[in-house]
Amino acid sequence: MTPRTNSTPPPTAPVSPAPAPAPAPAPNAASTTYFTGVDSPLGELLLVGVPSCTAPGGVALASLSLPGQCNAPAVRTHWRREAHPFTEAIRQLRAYFAGRLTRFDLEFQTTGTEFQERIWLALDAIPYGTTTTYGRLAEALRVPRSEVRALGAAIGANPLLLVRPCHRVVGADGTMRGYAGGVERKIALLTHEGALQPTLV
Repeated sequence: MTPRTNSTPPPTAPVSPAPAPAPAPAPNAASTTYFTGVDSPLGELLLVGVPSCTAPGGVALASLSLPGQCNAPAVRTHWRREAHPFTEAIRQLRAYFAGRLTRFDLEFQTTGTEFQERIWLALDAIPYGTTTTYGRLAEALRVPRSEVRALGAAIGANPLLLVRPCHRVVGADGTMRGYAGGVERKIALLTHEGALQPTLV
């Protein structure tokens, strides 16, 4: 479209009326992003989801983050705050913290690289109440030694903290490391699951 200018047209040139503005496009439900918050012993969790015709409530979970988490997504102005689509996710989270649920059964929709998605999927297989090491996980996935650091970075970039249990991956010497939600929360989760003994103060 030719940009308008402030110049006055010659007297003999007819002036066409300005075209009517085009109607705003209708919202595309498929591109809508939903979010809500839910209280937990770790603080308020931020749940973010995208439409899915196969997920409970019509929303697949795209992100779950903790307060103060490194690289946590920021709520954007065009996102819609609605709790209803997350009813099942919230129910399972509450059951987990109450000690009644040991494995989440939710639909996820993440957008990592092929390598990241492979690592994130493997996290689902780490049983409740246990831990594994970065080295053992790399061995199980046949990740070359030269790519173990990349595996650690992928785990650290997990967008679904808690429900995709990257907190169950520890250092070879048992140290707590690489948890975006913070070491104290990692210890709290592993203690809750029975993988660690409560610390006496």
